[in-house]
Amino acid sequence: MVKKRVVITGLGVFCGAGKNVTEFSDALLNGKSGIAPLDLFDVSAFPARIGCQVKGYAPLDHFDRTTARKLSRADQFGLIAVTEALTDSGLAGHYSPFDMGVSMGGGAAGMFQSEQWLRSLLAGESAPPVLLRGVLPDKTATEIALACNLAGYQGTVTTACSSSATAIGWGAELVATGQQRAVVAGGSDTLSLLTFGGFNSLKVVDPEPCSPFSLGRQGISLGEGAAFLVLESEEDALARGARIYGAVLGYALAGEAYHMTAPEPTGSTAARVMRDAIAAAGIDSSRVGWVNAHGTGTPLNDVVESNAMKLVFGERVPSVPLISTKAMTGHCLGAAGAIEALATVIALNHRTIPQTLNFRGRDPECDLDYCHEGKRPCEAGIAMSNSFAFGGNITSLVLGI
Repeated sequence: MVKKRVVITGLGVFCGAGKNVTEFSDALLNGKSGIAPLDLFDVSAFPARIGCQVKGYAPLDHFDRTTARKLSRADQFGLIAVTEALTDSGLAGHYSPFDMGVSMGGGAAGMFQSEQWLRSLLAGESAPPVLLRGVLPDKTATEIALACNLAGYQGTVTTACSSSATAIGWGAELVATGQQRAVVAGGSDTLSLLTFGGFNSLKVVDPEPCSPFSLGRQGISLGEGAAFLVLESEEDALARGARIYGAVLGYALAGEAYHMTAPEPTGSTAARVMRDAIAAAGIDSSRVGWVNAHGTGTPLNDVVESNAMKLVFGERVPSVPLISTKAMTGHCLGAAGAIEALATVIALNHRTIPQTLNFRGRDPECDLDYCHEGKRPCEAGIAMSNSFAFGGNITSLVLGI
């Protein structure tokens, strides 16, 4: 089967670093971080009390009261981002609902609302069961399909922090093989006490804003949000005169079966996935201008990703910047891969490599070019976006303009 070229015709985002593509682009291109003290729930018992929360969020600014009550925070963020992406794409009326699908990645789903239910129950108060509906990981995709009349494929990938990158790859596959004419692909995930407490108990959360690839980094800053891309075949997009932001050129994934939380230390599996993604794109590695890293800011992960870069790019590695946007957005878990893919597409369109924020000093084990000193112009039209998750779930996307 000859696969179709898959292009990106719509962008949507709602996260702590920006509540739409315009705000997010400003933060990305001008180094504005959304990491700040959290007030979504009580964090006083934890050493880390910061994160990239969507501050000032009021559901009734976006939904009527009845709709807001039945949607989890993750559902709401997802619907806001999808609505922006679909409006941006101008897709309405061009395809049958059965030719359009949704492929999303999720993590904690509606855990935030489920915690509210449990607190009410333990306090002897009325605990509305509607608060529990969102705990199912696939509910956000269902709500998006219902609200946007996407009657084709509907599915949710849960591969920890690579979930939404994998969902974009799978969505591109559905379009490339002609199974769908358009797919809304991305992810949505929100902060909750359970995930915040869990990552703190693992001692992988930095009490200061995370500083990927820097000396003295202590771990991640958690975040929340949603991002979606509208994917279509290039043939269909050109026929309807759509704006094309770029293309999903290739992707690859693996589960390295090494450890539940630690990556394989040499980076060999990560390197294999990166090479496979480049091969799937049908290009040589010399055409990859820069890489948007998973770049969590944990001591081990940043070294392993740097090792993988050396295995993939060899002698050329000093000239291939490896940047992380997590110091701007926080680590948005199930939505991280989609937010970073969207950031990569925006940066490619602006011919700019974003800055890795919060530099604390050079780590001798992280000896590559991380753009710590500021954003820079770049004429390269192809970049890679990595998502390396717990459980060894690794996904790499190759994106181009």
